[in-house]
Amino acid sequence: MATTMRTSAAKRGKKPFRKPIPVPKKPRVKRAGAGGFNSDVIVDMMHMYDFPFAAINPGASYRGLHDSVVNYGGNYPYMMLCTHEETAVQIAHGYARATGKPMIAIVHNLVGLLHSNMAIYYAYIDRAPIFIVGATGPLNETKRRPKIDWIHTANGQGAAIREYVKFDAQPATVDGVPEAFARAYSVMMTNPQGPIYMCYDAWLQEEKLDRKIPLPPDSAVKVPSKMSPDPEQIEQAAALLVKAKNPILLAEYAGRTEQGYDALVKLADVVQAAVYDLDARCNFPGVHPLNLSMIDEIWTKTDLIVGLDVEDWERPTSRLVSTTRELKRKTPPGCKFVDIGFGELKISGWSLDYQRLMPFDLRIIGDTDLAIPMLTAACRRLINRSAAVKKRIKARGAQIAKLHNSKRNQWRQAGSDPKARAMSPIPHAVLANEIWQVIKGEDWVLAAGALDDWARRIWDFDTHYRHPGKSLGTSTQIGLSLGAALAHRDKGRLVIDIQPDGDLMYDAGALWIAAKHNLPMLVVMYNNRAYYNDWEHQIRMAQLRKTDVDKAYVGMDLCDPDPDFAGLARAMGWYGEGPIDRAEDVQPALRRAIARVKAGQPALIDTITVRRDSFSK
Repeated sequence: MATTMRTSAAKRGKKPFRKPIPVPKKPRVKRAGAGGFNSDVIVDMMHMYDFPFAAINPGASYRGLHDSVVNYGGNYPYMMLCTHEETAVQIAHGYARATGKPMIAIVHNLVGLLHSNMAIYYAYIDRAPIFIVGATGPLNETKRRPKIDWIHTANGQGAAIREYVKFDAQPATVDGVPEAFARAYSVMMTNPQGPIYMCYDAWLQEEKLDRKIPLPPDSAVKVPSKMSPDPEQIEQAAALLVKAKNPILLAEYAGRTEQGYDALVKLADVVQAAVYDLDARCNFPGVHPLNLSMIDEIWTKTDLIVGLDVEDWERPTSRLVSTTRELKRKTPPGCKFVDIGFGELKISGWSLDYQRLMPFDLRIIGDTDLAIPMLTAACRRLINRSAAVKKRIKARGAQIAKLHNSKRNQWRQAGSDPKARAMSPIPHAVLANEIWQVIKGEDWVLAAGALDDWARRIWDFDTHYRHPGKSLGTSTQIGLSLGAALAHRDKGRLVIDIQPDGDLMYDAGALWIAAKHNLPMLVVMYNNRAYYNDWEHQIRMAQLRKTDVDKAYVGMDLCDPDPDFAGLARAMGWYGEGPIDRAEDVQPALRRAIARVKAGQPALIDTITVRRDSFSK
């Protein structure tokens, strides 16, 4: 993949704020041989499998590999210096979500691996393919440097993350490098996808290579074919779907590929069923009249839910009393559940991310890229047999569209309401609307963070690449957004991150990475000066226990002093404005910031939001 870094934006006038960084074209695979080093073979494999980027935090444990990438491999993959190993993994995670392609993240030894393990866990539960490369001190004790190589060497280093990667390996000899690499890639890219960890002995990397090492042939298949579902069970699912009065198509990871996204649109159009998008990926157009995502009342009359690559069944279909942890099913008695996806294939035995088991009436194992078109064809055949069925589903589609349009109008009115726009700090719906008014004519991408879902309600999500997926846990969003910015950098798209303040405080140094590697993007701070999600939990506890609600802020607020995010951004090479706490000031600031982004400089606008958006909800 040949890419060219863009010239950075001007701080003053039209002069670039820093020199562009060229990314070299991938050289031909050289087939390392005598006179080279063992680490050259690793680079050969990186070239063979066409990894354009490697996010790194440097370390001596892979100094041999580092030298081989730069000097033997022509700095391909391009080594992106990162300020923390966790950020390096998150960038690869965000890149994978935005492109569907894997990226390398390299972490230093045992200590770098331990730094990065939270990001690796999030990549695992989010099914992101990341090729994580690590290293260990020499297993040959005679080659260990005093102290440092001993404290950086572990017995079975991969055990530290083995419970939440799909595969890990540590080749004992250079002869084992190609096969282990190929196996790791295959496992990583086989659905359900996930991160892998490849550990290379430091001395193994640095040893002289005395012969050519056979690499896999160019004709070798890198990844197995997709898993096809049972055709008979697909026919059963189609019969249930066509018979149902008020079915819902529930999608979580079906949109991990554009093929799956397009297939779901066709299925919904054929059966005229409502679609509820769980937003792990962009599964369905937000502007489509059959999209009823984020509309809670739809569940009460639902008689069939067809889950399409869904893990999180319970949250959308249940009502939680958070204080007492009580759950009540939203769906009526007799509602049927059909699961089409990867079922139990991802369960590790350690992480409980597989959620509660639902009372499924039909379970089908298979890749939804294949299953959804098969289901669509089966439904079309059944529908075409009966004029009455055609009439019924057409009428249902009209009713769904009516509800969709009504809700969209309500949401946009909430964002533009004069009373709400006069409030300070800024309500979430208002901020989402103010951003939308500025960016709606752009070719935009929402990298992460939907502003309590108000961006999803108000903006026109009309194509697959608009949104790679919802934000994850705290300390993930800035890194994921950098990965999305890298994915879209050379396509002329405006990448936007609605960035929570608490998340950025974990790794404010990540801002420097965007300036260093020419990743023009727009950050709009979702700044409520608190870890407010947890603050709300303390409010609930105080109300339950009849203790002092006014003390719920203790250990939660991010003020006194208030972080100066705009100043921090400017110190890292960004354009920065704020804090802004009135809606009338948002659009002018955004236009100035976007002009900088289009010139190649990342920009941050610090907006202060309400802590609880009671007005717009």
